[in-house]
Amino acid sequence: MQLGVDEAGKGPVLGSMFAAAVRADPTDLPADVGDSKDIAPERREELAVAIHEVADAVAVAEIPVERIDADDTDMNALTVAAHAEALRGVAHEDDEGYVDAGDTNAVRFEQNVRDGVPVEADLRAEHGADATYPIVGAASIIAKVRRDAHVASLTAEYGEVGSGYPSDPTTRAFLRDFVADNDCLPDCARATWQTSQDALAAAEQSSLADF
Repeated sequence: MQLGVDEAGKGPVLGSMFAAAVRADPTDLPADVGDSKDIAPERREELAVAIHEVADAVAVAEIPVERIDADDTDMNALTVAAHAEALRGVAHEDDEGYVDAGDTNAVRFEQNVRDGVPVEADLRAEHGADATYPIVGAASIIAKVRRDAHVASLTAEYGEVGSGYPSDPTTRAFLRDFVADNDCLPDCARATWQTSQDALAAAEQSSLADF
């Protein structure tokens, strides 16, 4: 068995980040498992079902907005924590596996994740591991499907929110309009993100202009 870990939702201004860990025999995985960003959403969902069917274990860790906005942390630390939390749900003593490095320093990320896992596992972190190792691609797909479902739940609650990424005009419009109507950010927004701060500042400027 081999371990693979990856996350989805590190950069959005809306909603949670998810990390997934998969323990499986890589030869049992579907042939087109890989970087989830390169796979169509419908196929990702099909692959997620197939991965669950062949995997020995799958675990997902969610890092909610409240934790992301906490004063005593940052996204690098939270990405490490998410990977480690997911791994704790699947890792066995002496397992080997790969982690998609969520830090510019892959060696540092690898050590920090390993420190957060209570069993002795041989973990190697690499940039782009989701495209290199099918087991990490499987984890990437599971994390992305969970993130997509999360965004769909936000859409059901708030109306169209877009992808949640700061570069998405629909997401920026949603934040701008919500703040204009409610004088506050929605609960799903990462308040510490610059996009959220910009939406608050724009609403304040608009209010001042009305006087």
